[in-house]
Amino acid sequence: MEETRKEQTTDGVLLYYKYVKIPDLQSVLDFYDSGCRSLRLVGRVRIAPDGVNVTVGGKMESLEKHIEEMKLNPLFDGTDFKLASCESPTNERISRECGFDSLSIRVVKELVTFRSNPVAESPEISNAGQHLSALEFHELLHNAGVEGDKEVVVLDARNVYETRIGKFEIPNLETLDPEIRQYSDLPSWIDQNSDKLKDKSILMYCTGGIRCEMASAYIRTKGSGFENVFQLYGGIQRYLEQFPDGGYFKGKNFVFDHRISVGSSDSKVVGTCLKCKSSFDDYSSRKRCCQCRMLVLICHNCQVKSDEEICELCRKNEKDASEVGQSKTENEAELISDQSEAFSTNQIVPNDINQHRKLRILCLHGFRQNASSFKGRTFSLAKKLKNLAELFFIDAPHELPFIHVPNSNSISPPNQFSINKFAWLVSPHYNSSNNITKDWVVSNVPFDPLQFMDQTEGFEKSCEHLDEIILQKGPFDGILGFSQGAAMAALYLNNKQIFNKDILGFKFGIFCSGYRAPLLGLDSDPIRLPSLHCFGNGEGEKDRQIDRSNSVGLCEMFDESLRVLIEHDLGHIIPTRSPYIDGIKDFLARFT
Repeated sequence: MEETRKEQTTDGVLLYYKYVKIPDLQSVLDFYDSGCRSLRLVGRVRIAPDGVNVTVGGKMESLEKHIEEMKLNPLFDGTDFKLASCESPTNERISRECGFDSLSIRVVKELVTFRSNPVAESPEISNAGQHLSALEFHELLHNAGVEGDKEVVVLDARNVYETRIGKFEIPNLETLDPEIRQYSDLPSWIDQNSDKLKDKSILMYCTGGIRCEMASAYIRTKGSGFENVFQLYGGIQRYLEQFPDGGYFKGKNFVFDHRISVGSSDSKVVGTCLKCKSSFDDYSSRKRCCQCRMLVLICHNCQVKSDEEICELCRKNEKDASEVGQSKTENEAELISDQSEAFSTNQIVPNDINQHRKLRILCLHGFRQNASSFKGRTFSLAKKLKNLAELFFIDAPHELPFIHVPNSNSISPPNQFSINKFAWLVSPHYNSSNNITKDWVVSNVPFDPLQFMDQTEGFEKSCEHLDEIILQKGPFDGILGFSQGAAMAALYLNNKQIFNKDILGFKFGIFCSGYRAPLLGLDSDPIRLPSLHCFGNGEGEKDRQIDRSNSVGLCEMFDESLRVLIEHDLGHIIPTRSPYIDGIKDFLARFT
Protein backbone atom coordinates (compact mmCIF):
# COMPACT_ATOMS: atom_id res chain seq x y z
CA MET A 1 0.00 0.00 0.00
CA GLU A 2 2.78 2.43 0.91
CA GLU A 3 4.59 1.68 -2.38
CA THR A 4 1.39 2.29 -4.36
CA ARG A 5 0.77 5.60 -2.60
CA LYS A 6 4.36 6.68 -3.33
CA GLU A 7 3.98 5.79 -7.01
CA GLN A 8 0.79 7.82 -7.29
CA THR A 9 2.40 10.91 -5.81
CA THR A 10 5.49 10.79 -8.08
CA ASP A 11 5.81 13.80 -10.36
CA GLY A 12 6.34 13.59 -14.07
CA VAL A 13 6.65 15.53 -17.31
CA LEU A 14 4.74 14.74 -20.50
CA LEU A 15 5.77 15.89 -23.97
CA TYR A 16 3.93 15.28 -27.22
CA TYR A 17 3.00 16.90 -30.47
CA LYS A 18 0.71 15.96 -33.31
CA TYR A 19 0.40 17.44 -36.78
CA VAL A 20 -3.26 17.05 -37.69
CA LYS A 21 -5.92 19.36 -39.08
CA ILE A 22 -7.92 20.79 -36.17
CA PRO A 23 -11.50 21.36 -37.37
CA ASP A 24 -12.65 23.37 -34.34
CA LEU A 25 -9.94 25.27 -32.48
CA GLN A 26 -12.23 26.57 -29.76
CA SER A 27 -13.54 23.14 -28.83
CA VAL A 28 -10.01 21.73 -28.59
CA LEU A 29 -8.96 24.73 -26.46
CA ASP A 30 -11.94 24.19 -24.15
CA PHE A 31 -11.12 20.47 -23.95
CA TYR A 32 -7.55 21.16 -22.87
CA ASP A 33 -8.58 23.93 -20.49
CA SER A 34 -11.10 21.82 -18.58
CA GLY A 35 -9.12 18.57 -18.76
CA CYS A 36 -5.73 19.90 -17.74
CA ARG A 37 -7.10 22.07 -14.95
CA SER A 38 -9.15 19.23 -13.49
CA LEU A 39 -5.95 17.17 -13.34
CA ARG A 40 -3.99 20.12 -11.87
CA LEU A 41 -1.44 20.06 -14.68
CA VAL A 42 1.00 22.91 -15.32
CA GLY A 43 3.01 23.83 -18.40
CA ARG A 44 2.22 24.83 -21.97
CA VAL A 45 -0.35 23.79 -24.53
CA ARG A 46 -0.24 25.31 -28.00
CA ILE A 47 -3.05 24.67 -30.45
CA ALA A 48 -2.83 25.61 -34.12
CA PRO A 49 -4.89 24.86 -37.23
CA ASP A 50 -2.28 22.22 -38.06
CA GLY A 51 -2.07 20.42 -34.70
CA VAL A 52 -0.98 20.63 -31.06
CA ASN A 53 2.31 20.96 -29.19
CA VAL A 54 2.22 20.11 -25.47
CA THR A 55 4.65 20.09 -22.55
CA VAL A 56 2.90 19.63 -19.20
CA GLY A 57 3.83 18.45 -15.73
CA GLY A 58 2.03 17.09 -12.70
CA LYS A 59 1.52 13.89 -10.80
CA MET A 60 2.24 10.74 -12.79
CA GLU A 61 -1.26 9.45 -12.12
CA SER A 62 -2.76 12.66 -13.55
CA LEU A 63 -0.50 12.61 -16.60
CA GLU A 64 -1.43 8.99 -17.32
CA LYS A 65 -5.12 9.94 -17.10
CA HIS A 66 -4.51 12.78 -19.55
CA ILE A 67 -2.87 10.37 -22.00
CA GLU A 68 -5.85 8.02 -21.77
CA GLU A 69 -8.22 10.92 -22.43
CA MET A 70 -6.23 11.97 -25.49
CA LYS A 71 -6.19 8.44 -26.88
CA LEU A 72 -10.00 8.44 -26.88
CA ASN A 73 -9.94 11.26 -29.42
CA PRO A 74 -9.32 9.92 -32.96
CA LEU A 75 -7.56 13.18 -33.86
CA PHE A 76 -4.60 12.01 -31.81
CA ASP A 77 -4.24 8.47 -33.13
CA GLY A 78 -0.59 7.56 -33.47
CA THR A 79 0.66 10.31 -31.14
CA ASP A 80 3.96 9.60 -29.41
CA PHE A 81 3.35 10.46 -25.75
CA LYS A 82 6.74 10.90 -24.07
CA LEU A 83 6.21 10.52 -20.32
CA ALA A 84 9.02 10.63 -17.78
CA SER A 85 8.98 10.59 -13.99
CA CYS A 86 10.95 13.22 -12.12
CA GLU A 87 11.33 14.93 -8.78
CA SER A 88 8.96 17.69 -7.76
CA PRO A 89 10.08 21.22 -8.71
CA THR A 90 12.10 22.77 -5.90
CA ASN A 91 13.28 26.03 -7.48
CA GLU A 92 10.43 28.51 -7.95
CA ARG A 93 12.52 30.75 -10.20
CA ILE A 94 13.33 27.93 -12.61
CA SER A 95 9.72 26.75 -12.62
CA ARG A 96 8.55 30.27 -13.38
CA GLU A 97 11.06 30.80 -16.19
CA CYS A 98 10.17 27.45 -17.76
CA GLY A 99 6.45 28.15 -17.50
CA PHE A 100 5.93 25.31 -15.02
CA ASP A 101 4.38 27.40 -12.25
CA SER A 102 1.03 27.68 -14.05
CA LEU A 103 -0.95 26.40 -17.01
CA SER A 104 -0.77 28.32 -20.31
CA ILE A 105 -3.12 27.30 -23.13
CA ARG A 106 -3.07 29.31 -26.33
CA VAL A 107 -4.23 29.13 -29.89
CA VAL A 108 -1.42 30.08 -32.28
CA LYS A 109 -1.01 30.38 -36.04
CA GLU A 110 1.57 27.61 -36.30
CA LEU A 111 2.99 25.00 -33.95
CA VAL A 112 6.59 26.08 -34.43
CA THR A 113 7.87 29.46 -35.57
CA PHE A 114 10.13 28.30 -38.38
CA ARG A 115 10.64 31.70 -40.02
CA SER A 116 11.15 35.16 -38.54
CA ASN A 117 9.29 36.71 -41.50
CA PRO A 118 5.56 36.18 -40.81
CA VAL A 119 4.69 36.42 -44.51
CA ALA A 120 7.05 33.64 -45.62
CA GLU A 121 5.27 30.34 -46.16
CA SER A 122 6.29 27.38 -44.03
CA PRO A 123 6.93 24.09 -45.84
CA GLU A 124 4.28 21.39 -46.04
CA ILE A 125 4.71 19.03 -43.13
CA SER A 126 3.62 16.14 -45.38
CA ASN A 127 7.00 16.53 -47.09
CA ALA A 128 8.95 15.90 -43.86
CA GLY A 129 11.84 13.46 -43.73
CA GLN A 130 11.48 9.75 -43.02
CA HIS A 131 11.08 8.79 -39.37
CA LEU A 132 13.68 6.49 -37.87
CA SER A 133 13.27 4.72 -34.55
CA ALA A 134 16.04 5.09 -31.99
CA LEU A 135 17.36 1.64 -32.96
CA GLU A 136 17.29 2.43 -36.69
CA PHE A 137 18.96 5.79 -36.13
CA HIS A 138 21.66 4.21 -33.98
CA GLU A 139 22.32 1.48 -36.53
CA LEU A 140 22.71 4.01 -39.36
CA LEU A 141 25.10 6.08 -37.25
CA HIS A 142 27.13 3.00 -36.37
CA ASN A 143 27.41 1.69 -39.92
CA ALA A 144 28.22 5.08 -41.41
CA GLY A 145 30.83 5.73 -38.76
CA VAL A 146 32.52 2.36 -39.19
CA GLU A 147 32.67 2.83 -42.95
CA GLY A 148 33.67 6.50 -42.69
CA ASP A 149 30.85 7.27 -45.11
CA LYS A 150 31.39 10.76 -46.54
CA GLU A 151 27.90 10.71 -48.05
CA VAL A 152 26.25 10.84 -44.62
CA VAL A 153 25.98 13.94 -42.43
CA VAL A 154 24.34 14.38 -39.04
CA LEU A 155 22.45 17.66 -38.53
CA ASP A 156 21.56 19.05 -35.09
CA ALA A 157 18.36 21.14 -35.34
CA ARG A 158 18.66 22.65 -31.85
CA ASN A 159 19.85 25.99 -30.53
CA VAL A 160 23.49 26.54 -29.65
CA TYR A 161 22.96 26.68 -25.88
CA GLU A 162 21.39 23.22 -26.09
CA THR A 163 24.20 21.69 -28.13
CA ARG A 164 26.80 23.05 -25.71
CA ILE A 165 25.84 20.52 -23.01
CA GLY A 166 25.11 17.47 -25.14
CA LYS A 167 25.28 16.20 -28.74
CA PHE A 168 25.83 13.15 -30.90
CA GLU A 169 29.48 12.29 -31.44
CA ILE A 170 30.21 9.58 -34.01
CA PRO A 171 33.79 8.75 -34.97
CA ASN A 172 34.57 9.31 -38.68
CA LEU A 173 31.19 10.95 -39.29
CA GLU A 174 30.55 14.64 -39.98
CA THR A 175 28.16 16.33 -37.54
CA LEU A 176 26.84 19.80 -38.38
CA ASP A 177 25.98 22.23 -35.58
CA PRO A 178 24.36 25.38 -37.08
CA GLU A 179 25.11 27.31 -33.86
CA ILE A 180 21.83 29.20 -34.07
CA ARG A 181 20.31 31.31 -31.33
CA GLN A 182 16.73 30.39 -32.13
CA TYR A 183 14.86 27.95 -34.35
CA SER A 184 13.72 30.62 -36.83
CA ASP A 185 17.38 31.15 -37.79
CA LEU A 186 17.68 27.59 -39.09
CA PRO A 187 16.22 28.24 -42.59
CA SER A 188 18.89 30.88 -43.25
CA TRP A 189 21.61 28.49 -42.12
CA ILE A 190 20.24 25.76 -44.40
CA ASP A 191 20.13 28.20 -47.32
CA GLN A 192 23.72 29.28 -46.81
CA ASN A 193 25.07 25.78 -46.18
CA SER A 194 23.10 23.79 -48.73
CA ASP A 195 26.37 22.69 -50.35
CA LYS A 196 27.12 20.69 -47.18
CA LEU A 197 23.77 18.91 -47.46
CA LYS A 198 23.29 18.34 -51.18
CA ASP A 199 23.63 14.75 -52.42
CA LYS A 200 24.05 13.53 -48.84
CA SER A 201 21.98 11.30 -46.59
CA ILE A 202 20.99 13.72 -43.84
CA LEU A 203 20.31 12.34 -40.35
CA MET A 204 18.56 14.99 -38.26
CA TYR A 205 17.76 15.12 -34.56
CA CYS A 206 16.36 17.48 -31.91
CA THR A 207 14.99 17.21 -28.37
CA GLY A 208 11.64 15.56 -29.00
CA GLY A 209 11.20 15.51 -32.76
CA ILE A 210 8.96 18.45 -33.63
CA ARG A 211 11.70 20.77 -34.87
CA CYS A 212 12.96 18.12 -37.28
CA GLU A 213 9.51 17.81 -38.86
CA MET A 214 9.48 21.33 -40.27
CA ALA A 215 13.22 21.58 -40.90
CA SER A 216 13.41 18.30 -42.81
CA ALA A 217 10.43 19.33 -44.93
CA TYR A 218 12.19 22.60 -45.72
CA ILE A 219 15.38 20.83 -46.81
CA ARG A 220 13.39 18.56 -49.11
CA THR A 221 11.78 21.56 -50.85
CA LYS A 222 15.19 22.28 -52.36
CA GLY A 223 14.61 19.48 -54.85
CA SER A 224 17.13 17.24 -56.52
CA GLY A 225 19.98 16.21 -54.23
CA PHE A 226 17.99 16.89 -51.07
CA GLU A 227 15.63 13.92 -51.06
CA ASN A 228 17.39 11.68 -48.53
CA VAL A 229 16.44 13.29 -45.24
CA PHE A 230 15.85 11.19 -42.12
CA GLN A 231 14.87 12.22 -38.60
CA LEU A 232 15.13 10.64 -35.18
CA TYR A 233 11.54 9.87 -34.21
CA GLY A 234 10.86 10.96 -30.65
CA GLY A 235 14.12 12.87 -30.57
CA ILE A 236 16.96 12.54 -28.11
CA GLN A 237 14.51 11.63 -25.35
CA ARG A 238 13.47 8.39 -27.06
CA TYR A 239 17.09 7.63 -27.96
CA LEU A 240 18.25 7.89 -24.34
CA GLU A 241 15.37 5.68 -23.24
CA GLN A 242 16.58 3.07 -25.73
CA PHE A 243 20.26 3.55 -24.86
CA PRO A 244 20.48 4.39 -21.12
CA ASP A 245 24.27 4.55 -21.36
CA GLY A 246 23.93 7.37 -23.91
CA GLY A 247 24.96 5.42 -26.98
CA TYR A 248 26.42 7.91 -29.43
CA PHE A 249 24.86 10.83 -27.54
CA LYS A 250 27.37 12.43 -25.20
CA GLY A 251 26.48 14.77 -22.35
CA LYS A 252 23.00 15.91 -21.37
CA ASN A 253 19.78 16.53 -23.26
CA PHE A 254 18.56 20.08 -22.63
CA VAL A 255 14.81 20.12 -21.88
CA PHE A 256 12.34 22.98 -21.63
CA ASP A 257 10.93 22.32 -18.18
CA HIS A 258 12.05 22.50 -14.56
CA ARG A 259 14.41 19.52 -15.00
CA ILE A 260 16.64 21.71 -17.24
CA SER A 261 18.53 18.71 -18.61
CA VAL A 262 18.41 14.92 -18.62
CA GLY A 263 21.51 12.77 -18.82
CA SER A 264 22.43 9.13 -19.31
CA SER A 265 24.36 6.80 -17.06
CA ASP A 266 27.53 8.18 -18.61
CA SER A 267 28.67 11.03 -16.36
CA LYS A 268 30.89 12.67 -19.00
CA VAL A 269 30.52 16.48 -19.00
CA VAL A 270 30.50 18.00 -22.50
CA GLY A 271 29.91 21.64 -21.60
CA THR A 272 32.51 24.22 -20.57
CA CYS A 273 32.36 27.45 -18.61
CA LEU A 274 32.24 30.47 -20.90
CA LYS A 275 34.80 32.27 -18.72
CA CYS A 276 37.43 29.80 -17.52
CA LYS A 277 36.72 26.90 -19.94
CA SER A 278 36.50 24.37 -17.11
CA SER A 279 34.08 21.44 -17.52
CA PHE A 280 30.60 22.62 -16.62
CA ASP A 281 27.07 21.86 -17.88
CA ASP A 282 24.66 23.22 -15.25
CA TYR A 283 22.16 25.89 -16.38
CA SER A 284 20.32 25.98 -13.04
CA SER A 285 21.78 29.38 -12.16
CA ARG A 286 19.94 30.75 -15.24
CA LYS A 287 22.87 32.96 -16.17
CA ARG A 288 22.13 34.83 -19.39
CA CYS A 289 23.96 36.93 -21.93
CA CYS A 290 23.60 40.59 -20.95
CA GLN A 291 22.86 41.49 -24.58
CA CYS A 292 20.61 38.82 -26.11
CA ARG A 293 19.48 37.04 -22.90
CA MET A 294 20.49 33.61 -24.18
CA LEU A 295 21.42 31.11 -21.49
CA VAL A 296 25.17 30.83 -20.92
CA LEU A 297 27.31 28.38 -18.97
CA ILE A 298 29.13 30.14 -16.12
CA CYS A 299 30.68 27.90 -13.46
CA HIS A 300 30.09 28.59 -9.78
CA ASN A 301 33.54 30.09 -9.23
CA CYS A 302 33.18 32.52 -12.12
CA GLN A 303 29.66 33.50 -11.06
CA VAL A 304 31.16 35.06 -7.95
CA LYS A 305 33.63 37.11 -9.98
CA SER A 306 31.31 38.60 -12.61
CA ASP A 307 27.68 39.65 -12.90
CA GLU A 308 27.45 40.18 -16.66
CA GLU A 309 28.61 37.97 -19.50
CA ILE A 310 28.40 38.12 -23.28
CA CYS A 311 27.63 34.90 -25.10
CA GLU A 312 29.79 33.50 -27.86
CA LEU A 313 27.37 34.55 -30.60
CA CYS A 314 27.12 38.15 -29.41
CA ARG A 315 30.92 38.31 -29.27
CA LYS A 316 31.01 37.12 -32.86
CA ASN A 317 28.39 39.67 -33.83
CA GLU A 318 30.40 42.44 -32.18
CA LYS A 319 33.36 41.43 -34.31
CA ASP A 320 31.20 41.40 -37.43
CA ALA A 321 29.80 44.81 -36.50
CA SER A 322 33.28 46.30 -36.19
CA GLU A 323 34.12 44.94 -39.62
CA VAL A 324 31.34 46.98 -41.20
CA GLY A 325 31.92 49.93 -38.89
CA GLN A 326 28.72 49.63 -36.92
CA SER A 327 28.26 50.07 -33.21
CA LYS A 328 27.74 47.08 -30.98
CA THR A 329 24.09 47.92 -30.40
CA GLU A 330 23.28 47.91 -34.10
CA ASN A 331 24.11 44.22 -34.26
CA GLU A 332 22.94 42.87 -30.92
CA ALA A 333 21.91 39.27 -31.05
CA GLU A 334 18.54 37.61 -31.33
CA LEU A 335 16.44 36.69 -28.37
CA ILE A 336 15.84 33.03 -27.81
CA SER A 337 12.72 31.79 -26.12
CA ASP A 338 13.36 28.88 -23.78
CA GLN A 339 9.71 28.43 -22.91
CA SER A 340 9.32 25.18 -24.89
CA GLU A 341 10.81 23.17 -27.70
CA ALA A 342 10.24 25.65 -30.52
CA PHE A 343 6.74 26.62 -29.39
CA SER A 344 5.21 29.25 -31.64
CA THR A 345 4.88 32.72 -30.09
CA ASN A 346 2.45 34.05 -32.73
CA GLN A 347 -0.72 33.99 -30.66
CA ILE A 348 -3.95 34.62 -32.57
CA VAL A 349 -6.70 33.66 -30.13
CA PRO A 350 -6.16 34.41 -26.42
CA ASN A 351 -7.56 31.93 -23.96
CA ASP A 352 -10.19 32.82 -21.43
CA ILE A 353 -7.54 33.61 -18.82
CA ASN A 354 -6.50 36.80 -20.64
CA GLN A 355 -8.90 39.54 -19.63
CA HIS A 356 -7.89 42.24 -22.13
CA ARG A 357 -6.35 42.40 -25.55
CA LYS A 358 -2.81 43.65 -25.76
CA LEU A 359 -1.78 46.23 -28.31
CA ARG A 360 -0.30 44.67 -31.45
CA ILE A 361 2.75 46.62 -32.62
CA LEU A 362 4.50 46.03 -35.94
CA CYS A 363 8.27 46.52 -35.49
CA LEU A 364 10.70 47.62 -38.23
CA HIS A 365 14.40 46.96 -37.65
CA GLY A 366 17.33 49.22 -38.54
CA PHE A 367 19.73 49.11 -41.49
CA ARG A 368 21.77 45.91 -41.83
CA GLN A 369 19.67 44.12 -39.21
CA ASN A 370 16.94 41.52 -39.40
CA ALA A 371 13.80 40.58 -37.51
CA SER A 372 15.63 38.16 -35.22
CA SER A 373 18.39 40.56 -34.22
CA PHE A 374 15.88 43.35 -33.55
CA LYS A 375 13.80 40.97 -31.46
CA GLY A 376 16.89 40.23 -29.39
CA ARG A 377 17.73 43.89 -29.10
CA THR A 378 14.26 44.75 -27.80
CA PHE A 379 14.05 41.87 -25.32
CA SER A 380 14.10 44.19 -22.32
CA LEU A 381 11.53 46.49 -23.93
CA ALA A 382 9.17 43.60 -24.68
CA LYS A 383 9.54 42.38 -21.11
CA LYS A 384 8.74 45.81 -19.66
CA LEU A 385 5.70 46.15 -21.94
CA LYS A 386 4.43 42.58 -21.63
CA ASN A 387 1.18 43.64 -19.94
CA LEU A 388 0.48 46.30 -22.55
CA ALA A 389 1.68 45.12 -25.94
CA GLU A 390 2.85 42.32 -28.19
CA LEU A 391 5.69 43.11 -30.59
CA PHE A 392 5.73 41.59 -34.09
CA PHE A 393 9.01 41.56 -36.01
CA ILE A 394 9.55 41.30 -39.77
CA ASP A 395 12.48 41.38 -42.18
CA ALA A 396 12.86 44.26 -44.63
CA PRO A 397 12.67 43.23 -48.32
CA HIS A 398 16.14 44.32 -49.49
CA GLU A 399 18.82 41.72 -48.70
CA LEU A 400 22.30 43.14 -48.19
CA PRO A 401 25.70 41.64 -49.04
CA PHE A 402 28.16 40.66 -46.33
CA ILE A 403 30.72 43.49 -46.23
CA HIS A 404 34.20 43.11 -44.78
CA VAL A 405 36.42 46.12 -44.15
CA PRO A 406 40.03 44.94 -43.64
CA ASN A 407 41.77 46.22 -40.54
CA SER A 408 44.81 45.42 -38.43
CA ASN A 409 42.92 42.73 -36.53
CA SER A 410 41.23 41.07 -39.49
CA ILE A 411 42.64 41.20 -42.99
CA SER A 412 40.56 38.40 -44.53
CA PRO A 413 36.77 37.97 -44.35
CA PRO A 414 35.55 35.57 -41.64
CA ASN A 415 35.18 31.99 -42.79
CA GLN A 416 31.94 31.35 -40.96
CA PHE A 417 28.17 31.47 -41.21
CA SER A 418 26.51 34.87 -40.93
CA ILE A 419 22.79 35.55 -40.73
CA ASN A 420 21.23 37.52 -43.59
CA LYS A 421 20.86 41.26 -43.05
CA PHE A 422 18.28 43.54 -44.68
CA ALA A 423 17.34 47.16 -45.34
CA TRP A 424 14.22 49.23 -45.97
CA LEU A 425 16.06 51.84 -48.03
CA VAL A 426 19.20 51.33 -50.09
CA SER A 427 21.69 53.47 -52.00
CA PRO A 428 21.37 54.07 -55.77
CA HIS A 429 24.36 51.74 -56.24
CA TYR A 430 22.62 48.80 -54.60
CA ASN A 431 22.49 45.58 -56.62
CA SER A 432 19.12 43.84 -56.83
CA SER A 433 18.51 40.79 -54.67
CA ASN A 434 19.08 38.59 -57.68
CA ASN A 435 22.70 39.65 -57.64
CA ILE A 436 23.31 39.30 -53.92
CA THR A 437 26.16 36.90 -53.26
CA LYS A 438 26.42 34.72 -50.19
CA ASP A 439 30.14 35.41 -50.12
CA TRP A 440 31.78 38.27 -48.24
CA VAL A 441 32.43 41.43 -50.25
CA VAL A 442 35.71 43.15 -49.37
CA SER A 443 35.53 46.94 -49.18
CA ASN A 444 38.51 49.23 -48.79
CA VAL A 445 36.26 52.23 -48.13
CA PRO A 446 35.93 53.19 -44.43
CA PHE A 447 32.49 53.12 -42.89
CA ASP A 448 30.60 56.38 -43.50
CA PRO A 449 28.45 57.38 -40.49
CA LEU A 450 26.33 59.54 -42.81
CA GLN A 451 25.61 56.74 -45.29
CA PHE A 452 21.92 56.86 -44.41
CA MET A 453 21.66 60.19 -46.25
CA ASP A 454 22.47 58.33 -49.48
CA GLN A 455 19.88 55.58 -48.95
CA THR A 456 17.07 56.89 -51.13
CA GLU A 457 16.07 53.87 -53.23
CA GLY A 458 13.81 50.88 -52.62
CA PHE A 459 10.94 52.77 -51.00
CA GLU A 460 8.24 51.44 -53.34
CA LYS A 461 9.22 47.81 -52.81
CA SER A 462 9.28 48.31 -49.04
CA CYS A 463 5.82 49.90 -49.16
CA GLU A 464 4.45 46.94 -51.09
CA HIS A 465 6.11 44.61 -48.59
CA LEU A 466 4.47 46.39 -45.64
CA ASP A 467 1.10 46.41 -47.42
CA GLU A 468 1.32 42.64 -47.79
CA ILE A 469 2.39 42.13 -44.18
CA ILE A 470 -0.48 44.22 -42.84
CA LEU A 471 -3.00 42.60 -45.15
CA GLN A 472 -1.99 39.08 -44.15
CA LYS A 473 -1.01 39.56 -40.51
CA GLY A 474 -2.87 42.67 -39.43
CA PRO A 475 -4.53 44.61 -38.15
CA PHE A 476 -1.91 46.26 -35.97
CA ASP A 477 -2.61 48.95 -33.39
CA GLY A 478 0.72 50.68 -33.86
CA ILE A 479 3.98 50.73 -35.75
CA LEU A 480 7.44 51.01 -34.18
CA GLY A 481 10.63 51.75 -36.05
CA PHE A 482 14.26 51.92 -35.00
CA SER A 483 16.90 53.93 -36.90
CA GLN A 484 16.23 53.30 -40.61
CA GLY A 485 13.08 51.43 -39.58
CA ALA A 486 11.82 54.65 -37.98
CA ALA A 487 12.58 56.58 -41.16
CA MET A 488 10.71 53.96 -43.21
CA ALA A 489 7.72 53.92 -40.87
CA ALA A 490 7.38 57.71 -41.15
CA LEU A 491 7.68 57.60 -44.96
CA TYR A 492 5.09 54.85 -45.13
CA LEU A 493 2.60 56.78 -43.02
CA ASN A 494 3.27 59.94 -45.02
CA ASN A 495 2.65 58.06 -48.25
CA LYS A 496 -0.67 56.72 -47.02
CA GLN A 497 -1.75 60.18 -45.99
CA ILE A 498 -0.92 61.56 -49.45
CA PHE A 499 -3.30 59.05 -51.02
CA ASN A 500 -5.98 59.76 -48.41
CA LYS A 501 -5.69 56.35 -46.78
CA ASP A 502 -6.77 55.85 -43.18
CA ILE A 503 -3.16 54.93 -42.27
CA LEU A 504 -4.32 51.30 -42.27
CA GLY A 505 -5.94 51.44 -38.86
CA PHE A 506 -2.81 52.44 -36.94
CA LYS A 507 -3.64 54.23 -33.72
CA PHE A 508 -0.08 55.43 -33.06
CA GLY A 509 3.54 55.31 -34.14
CA ILE A 510 6.78 55.02 -32.12
CA PHE A 511 10.01 56.29 -33.66
CA CYS A 512 13.33 55.54 -31.96
CA SER A 513 16.73 56.96 -32.98
CA GLY A 514 15.23 57.78 -36.35
CA TYR A 515 15.83 60.39 -39.02
CA ARG A 516 13.98 62.12 -41.83
CA ALA A 517 14.92 60.28 -45.01
CA PRO A 518 15.90 62.60 -47.89
CA LEU A 519 13.20 61.47 -50.33
CA LEU A 520 11.35 63.74 -52.72
CA GLY A 521 7.58 63.95 -53.02
CA LEU A 522 6.76 63.94 -49.31
CA ASP A 523 3.52 65.48 -48.09
CA SER A 524 4.29 68.84 -46.52
CA ASP A 525 1.30 68.53 -44.20
CA PRO A 526 2.10 67.02 -40.77
CA ILE A 527 1.22 63.35 -40.34
CA ARG A 528 -1.97 63.29 -38.32
CA LEU A 529 -1.23 60.34 -36.06
CA PRO A 530 -0.33 60.24 -32.34
CA SER A 531 3.41 59.67 -32.23
CA LEU A 532 6.15 59.03 -29.69
CA HIS A 533 9.70 60.08 -30.58
CA CYS A 534 12.59 58.70 -28.55
CA PHE A 535 16.19 59.67 -29.33
CA GLY A 536 19.47 60.86 -27.86
CA ASN A 537 19.74 64.42 -26.57
CA GLY A 538 23.34 64.86 -27.73
CA GLU A 539 24.72 64.57 -24.21
CA GLY A 540 26.19 61.69 -22.20
CA GLU A 541 26.79 58.63 -24.39
CA LYS A 542 25.95 60.30 -27.69
CA ASP A 543 24.21 58.56 -30.55
CA ARG A 544 27.19 58.13 -32.87
CA GLN A 545 25.02 57.10 -35.82
CA ILE A 546 22.05 59.47 -35.90
CA ASP A 547 22.61 63.06 -34.80
CA ARG A 548 19.92 64.66 -32.66
CA SER A 549 19.11 67.18 -35.41
CA ASN A 550 18.21 64.34 -37.79
CA SER A 551 15.85 62.80 -35.22
CA VAL A 552 14.26 66.19 -34.62
CA GLY A 553 13.69 66.42 -38.37
CA LEU A 554 11.71 63.19 -38.34
CA CYS A 555 9.76 64.37 -35.29
CA GLU A 556 8.70 67.50 -37.15
CA MET A 557 6.99 65.39 -39.83
CA PHE A 558 4.20 64.73 -37.29
CA ASP A 559 1.39 66.88 -35.95
CA GLU A 560 2.85 68.82 -33.03
CA SER A 561 -0.34 68.56 -31.00
CA LEU A 562 -0.28 64.74 -31.24
CA ARG A 563 3.38 63.98 -30.63
CA VAL A 564 5.28 63.08 -27.46
CA LEU A 565 9.03 63.54 -27.14
CA ILE A 566 11.42 61.51 -24.96
CA GLU A 567 15.10 62.48 -25.06
CA HIS A 568 17.81 60.48 -23.30
CA ASP A 569 21.59 60.33 -22.92
CA LEU A 570 22.10 56.61 -23.63
CA GLY A 571 23.25 56.46 -27.26
CA HIS A 572 21.81 54.55 -30.22
CA ILE A 573 19.32 52.42 -28.26
CA ILE A 574 15.73 52.20 -27.10
CA PRO A 575 15.98 53.02 -23.37
CA THR A 576 14.20 50.70 -20.95
CA ARG A 577 15.05 52.22 -17.58
CA SER A 578 13.15 54.88 -15.66
CA PRO A 579 12.06 57.53 -16.35
CA TYR A 580 12.17 56.74 -20.09
CA ILE A 581 10.27 53.44 -19.98
CA ASP A 582 7.62 55.09 -17.81
CA GLY A 583 7.04 57.65 -20.56
CA ILE A 584 6.67 54.88 -23.16
CA LYS A 585 4.18 53.04 -20.95
CA ASP A 586 2.16 56.20 -20.32
CA PHE A 587 1.96 56.81 -24.07
CA LEU A 588 0.76 53.27 -24.82
CA ALA A 589 -1.75 53.30 -21.95
CA ARG A 590 -3.72 55.91 -23.89
CA PHE A 591 -4.63 53.28 -26.50
CA THR A 592 -5.46 50.26 -24.35
